[in-house]
Amino acid sequence: MPRLGYALGFLACAGLIGFALYLQYYEYQDPCPLCILQRTVYLALMAWFLVAALHGPGRVGALVYGGLLTATAGIGAAIAGRHVWLQHLPPDRVPECGPGLEFTFRKFPLGQALEKILAGSGQCAEAGWKFLGLTIAGWSLVWFVLLGAFSVYLIVLGLQRARAGA
Repeated sequence: MPRLGYALGFLACAGLIGFALYLQYYEYQDPCPLCILQRTVYLALMAWFLVAALHGPGRVGALVYGGLLTATAGIGAAIAGRHVWLQHLPPDRVPECGPGLEFTFRKFPLGQALEKILAGSGQCAEAGWKFLGLTIAGWSLVWFVLLGAFSVYLIVLGLQRARAGA
Protein backbone atom coordinates (compact mmCIF):
# COMPACT_ATOMS: atom_id res chain seq x y z
CA MET A 1 0.00 0.00 0.00
CA PRO A 2 2.72 2.61 0.71
CA ARG A 3 3.97 2.52 -2.89
CA LEU A 4 0.40 2.82 -4.14
CA GLY A 5 -0.21 5.62 -1.63
CA TYR A 6 2.75 7.59 -2.91
CA ALA A 7 1.56 7.02 -6.48
CA LEU A 8 -1.91 8.27 -5.53
CA GLY A 9 -0.36 11.39 -3.98
CA PHE A 10 1.58 11.95 -7.21
CA LEU A 11 -1.61 11.57 -9.28
CA ALA A 12 -3.53 13.95 -7.00
CA CYS A 13 -0.85 16.63 -7.41
CA ALA A 14 -0.69 16.04 -11.17
CA GLY A 15 -4.47 16.43 -11.36
CA LEU A 16 -4.34 19.67 -9.39
CA ILE A 17 -1.61 21.09 -11.65
CA GLY A 18 -3.60 19.96 -14.70
CA PHE A 19 -6.72 21.70 -13.38
CA ALA A 20 -4.73 24.88 -12.67
CA LEU A 21 -3.47 24.86 -16.26
CA TYR A 22 -7.02 24.27 -17.53
CA LEU A 23 -8.25 27.28 -15.54
CA GLN A 24 -5.39 29.39 -16.86
CA TYR A 25 -5.57 28.48 -20.55
CA TYR A 26 -9.26 27.66 -21.08
CA GLU A 27 -11.04 29.73 -18.43
CA TYR A 28 -8.56 32.64 -18.70
CA GLN A 29 -7.84 32.78 -14.97
CA ASP A 30 -4.35 34.30 -14.94
CA PRO A 31 -2.37 33.13 -11.90
CA CYS A 32 -1.11 35.71 -9.43
CA PRO A 33 2.38 35.43 -7.88
CA LEU A 34 1.05 33.50 -4.86
CA CYS A 35 -0.76 31.09 -7.21
CA ILE A 36 2.50 30.45 -9.03
CA LEU A 37 4.30 29.80 -5.74
CA GLN A 38 1.58 27.31 -4.78
CA ARG A 39 1.99 25.56 -8.14
CA THR A 40 5.71 25.30 -7.45
CA VAL A 41 4.97 23.63 -4.11
CA TYR A 42 2.58 21.17 -5.83
CA LEU A 43 5.38 20.35 -8.29
CA ALA A 44 7.75 19.73 -5.36
CA LEU A 45 5.14 17.46 -3.74
CA MET A 46 4.74 15.63 -7.06
CA ALA A 47 8.48 15.05 -7.21
CA TRP A 48 8.65 13.71 -3.63
CA PHE A 49 5.63 11.45 -4.17
CA LEU A 50 7.08 10.11 -7.45
CA VAL A 51 10.52 9.39 -5.99
CA ALA A 52 8.93 7.68 -2.98
CA ALA A 53 6.62 5.61 -5.22
CA LEU A 54 9.56 4.47 -7.35
CA HIS A 55 11.76 3.78 -4.31
CA GLY A 56 9.22 1.91 -2.19
CA PRO A 57 10.85 2.94 1.10
CA GLY A 58 11.20 0.92 4.28
CA ARG A 59 10.97 2.28 7.82
CA VAL A 60 13.65 4.99 7.59
CA GLY A 61 12.62 5.94 4.06
CA ALA A 62 8.98 6.27 5.14
CA LEU A 63 10.08 8.68 7.86
CA VAL A 64 12.27 10.70 5.49
CA TYR A 65 9.78 10.89 2.63
CA GLY A 66 6.91 11.47 5.02
CA GLY A 67 8.80 14.27 6.74
CA LEU A 68 9.67 15.90 3.42
CA LEU A 69 6.11 15.56 2.15
CA THR A 70 4.56 16.86 5.36
CA ALA A 71 6.94 19.83 5.54
CA THR A 72 6.38 20.67 1.87
CA ALA A 73 2.60 20.44 2.28
CA GLY A 74 2.91 22.68 5.36
CA ILE A 75 4.78 25.30 3.34
CA GLY A 76 2.07 25.12 0.69
CA ALA A 77 -0.66 25.45 3.31
CA ALA A 78 1.06 28.51 4.76
CA ILE A 79 1.25 30.17 1.33
CA ALA A 80 -2.36 29.26 0.52
CA GLY A 81 -3.48 30.46 3.96
CA ARG A 82 -1.78 33.80 3.34
CA HIS A 83 -3.54 33.97 -0.02
CA VAL A 84 -6.96 33.27 1.53
CA TRP A 85 -6.26 35.93 4.18
CA LEU A 86 -5.45 38.51 1.47
CA GLN A 87 -8.69 37.67 -0.32
CA HIS A 88 -10.67 38.42 2.82
CA LEU A 89 -9.11 41.81 3.52
CA PRO A 90 -11.36 44.88 3.35
CA PRO A 91 -10.83 46.74 0.04
CA ASP A 92 -9.03 49.65 1.74
CA ARG A 93 -6.41 47.27 3.24
CA VAL A 94 -5.58 45.35 0.06
CA PRO A 95 -1.95 45.90 -1.01
CA GLU A 96 -1.32 47.67 -4.29
CA CYS A 97 -0.42 45.62 -7.34
CA GLY A 98 3.30 45.07 -7.63
CA PRO A 99 5.63 44.07 -10.45
CA GLY A 100 5.40 40.66 -12.09
CA LEU A 101 7.02 37.54 -10.71
CA GLU A 102 9.77 37.38 -13.34
CA PHE A 103 10.78 41.01 -12.76
CA THR A 104 10.79 40.54 -8.98
CA PHE A 105 13.12 37.53 -9.17
CA ARG A 106 15.43 39.29 -11.64
CA LYS A 107 15.61 42.57 -9.71
CA PHE A 108 15.90 41.35 -6.09
CA PRO A 109 17.90 38.68 -4.23
CA LEU A 110 15.94 35.45 -3.64
CA GLY A 111 15.07 36.16 0.01
CA GLN A 112 13.90 39.69 -0.70
CA ALA A 113 11.94 38.56 -3.78
CA LEU A 114 10.11 35.88 -1.77
CA GLU A 115 9.37 38.42 0.96
CA LYS A 116 7.80 40.78 -1.59
CA ILE A 117 5.78 38.00 -3.20
CA LEU A 118 4.51 36.66 0.13
CA ALA A 119 3.47 40.18 1.12
CA GLY A 120 0.93 39.81 -1.68
CA SER A 121 -0.47 42.24 -4.16
CA GLY A 122 -3.82 43.51 -5.33
CA GLN A 123 -3.92 40.76 -7.95
CA CYS A 124 -3.60 38.13 -5.20
CA ALA A 125 -6.56 39.63 -3.35
CA GLU A 126 -8.96 39.07 -6.26
CA ALA A 127 -11.21 36.09 -5.55
CA GLY A 128 -12.10 35.19 -9.15
CA TRP A 129 -13.32 31.63 -9.74
CA LYS A 130 -15.26 29.89 -6.97
CA PHE A 131 -16.59 26.38 -6.39
CA LEU A 132 -18.83 25.51 -3.44
CA GLY A 133 -18.09 28.94 -1.98
CA LEU A 134 -14.31 28.50 -1.94
CA THR A 135 -11.85 30.35 -4.15
CA ILE A 136 -8.94 28.68 -5.90
CA ALA A 137 -6.73 29.68 -2.96
CA GLY A 138 -9.26 28.18 -0.53
CA TRP A 139 -9.30 24.89 -2.41
CA SER A 140 -5.53 24.94 -2.58
CA LEU A 141 -5.41 25.28 1.22
CA VAL A 142 -7.81 22.33 1.58
CA TRP A 143 -5.67 20.19 -0.73
CA PHE A 144 -2.41 21.08 1.01
CA VAL A 145 -3.94 20.10 4.37
CA LEU A 146 -5.29 16.84 2.90
CA LEU A 147 -1.96 15.99 1.27
CA GLY A 148 -0.14 16.77 4.53
CA ALA A 149 -2.50 14.54 6.50
CA PHE A 150 -2.14 11.81 3.87
CA SER A 151 1.65 12.09 4.20
CA VAL A 152 1.39 11.54 7.95
CA TYR A 153 -0.85 8.53 7.28
CA LEU A 154 1.80 7.13 4.91
CA ILE A 155 4.44 7.56 7.64
CA VAL A 156 2.32 5.57 10.09
CA LEU A 157 1.56 2.93 7.47
CA GLY A 158 5.25 2.59 6.57
CA LEU A 159 6.23 2.22 10.22
CA GLN A 160 3.54 -0.41 10.81
CA ARG A 161 4.67 -2.40 7.76
CA ALA A 162 8.30 -2.21 8.89
CA ARG A 163 7.35 -3.50 12.37
CA ALA A 164 5.35 -6.34 10.85
CA GLY A 165 8.33 -7.21 8.66
CA ALA A 166 6.35 -6.88 5.45
